Amino acid sequence: MHSQNRGRVIRAVGLGLITGAADDDPSAIGTYASAGARLGPSFLWTVPVTFPMMFTAVYLSAKLGQVAGKGLFAVIRDHYSKKLLYFSLTGVLIGNTIEAGADIGGMAAAINLIVPVPVAWIVVAITLAVLALQIQASYTAIRNIFRWLALALLAYGGSAILAKPELLPVIKGTLVPDIHFDQNFLSMLVAVLGTTLSAYLYTWQSNEEVEEEIAMGRVHVAQRRGATEEELKQSRRDVVFGMFFSNAVMYFIMLSTAATLFKAGKTDINSAAEAAEALRPLAGNLAKYLFAIGVIGVGFLAVPVMTTGAAYDLSQSRGWKHGLHAKPAEAKKFYAAITVITVIAMSLNFLGINPMKALVWAAIVQGFSTPPLMLLIMLITNNRAIMGERLNGRAINVLGWVTTAAVFAATAGLVITWFL
Repeated sequence: MHSQNRGRVIRAVGLGLITGAADDDPSAIGTYASAGARLGPSFLWTVPVTFPMMFTAVYLSAKLGQVAGKGLFAVIRDHYSKKLLYFSLTGVLIGNTIEAGADIGGMAAAINLIVPVPVAWIVVAITLAVLALQIQASYTAIRNIFRWLALALLAYGGSAILAKPELLPVIKGTLVPDIHFDQNFLSMLVAVLGTTLSAYLYTWQSNEEVEEEIAMGRVHVAQRRGATEEELKQSRRDVVFGMFFSNAVMYFIMLSTAATLFKAGKTDINSAAEAAEALRPLAGNLAKYLFAIGVIGVGFLAVPVMTTGAAYDLSQSRGWKHGLHAKPAEAKKFYAAITVITVIAMSLNFLGINPMKALVWAAIVQGFSTPPLMLLIMLITNNRAIMGERLNGRAINVLGWVTTAAVFAATAGLVITWFL
């Protein structure tokens, strides 16, 4: 019994690390670094506020996949109108593709810190490597190779401590929300919400629950439909581990950039080298190498999640055979979608946009695609025809509706400031 419990904890840590690291993709790193540099410790309160929101969004997505036995867009296709289906699909495809493109550019900029070759070459090389791993290997291979590299992101914690930030502003910034109704603040808030509650995580989580059941031999929807309380409890444990890791990294990145860049008056990050400076208190001249390792690790985890997630959504909407359990010859349209989406994402890097700025703008785009999808998840997980007896309880419903209202309010506020 003790060994069984230990195995469950190890599984939760492993899966949680993957989910959390995928959420801390290069776009997230760039956004958190920009937030800390631009707004200083006064923005740290967003970390404890977003933690329950992140848990709610990802757990409900996992629960949907477990109970319905199919991915999010397959459920939307079966139970909602085509207009709603394709409206949601368009938002997710745009958001995932732009963020994947920004992440590829961010990875290339990080690698360029230590490998002085043209960034365009690195962009192409990264894209080919991601496609080869997805199509010729498997996502299991990708996560086993790169998930431990994601631990390099925890170096921001050591750097934040060694930078010796002033304790009182840090405590105040963490515990007391400091909200401003202006474009600068709201754009950063929407970016943070967009990157922490990214739409790609919802669909990925629901689909991976399905993939896991297929791996157990439950190849038909009828075999997968339904979930025990113990399975949902395990899912909650997994998600808590993952979101705690993600949130901790978010806090450390903001605090380290606030304690270094913001303190030094560098409030605008324009390059990977400037972002890496936040690690100098810990790593000294090796800061760029530590930064590059972290970005490469989470990038190779996150980009396949985004591109494959978009391919899942498109395939489910169109009724195509799909899934990482299938070989390319068995699901040609699914793997073709992965390839096309990845190539389009790569191509965005040749538009001449600053890669560090692109990371933040990608998060803002995700911030606009997140609210309608969060609303749909709340409606679906409260629909008895879909969830049966596993409808949301009162506590998770309160968290879910508060999260939905918060992301709608933040994006609406930003839009209003554009016209004022």
